[in-house]
Amino acid sequence: MKTMTSKDLAGACDAEFHAETIDGMAELSKKHGMEMLEQGDQSHIEAMEKMKGLMNDPEAMKACFDTMRKMFDSLSES
Repeated sequence: MKTMTSKDLAGACDAEFHAETIDGMAELSKKHGMEMLEQGDQSHIEAMEKMKGLMNDPEAMKACFDTMRKMFDSLSES
């Protein structure tokens, strides 16, 4: 099990996520982001807008995910 924060995953806070895979981390981050969006949290809304912008640039999106994957891979198991 590895631990990353929302900020590590291009989010807006220090909420921690625990998962076995980077895909698991992404799912937890997405769920958290949607919860914060429903609550109207402005910092999370801004982070989601930035991510939407990346989605319009496939190379930038790939680079972002590659960076997150490398960070995940470098983490120790907890």
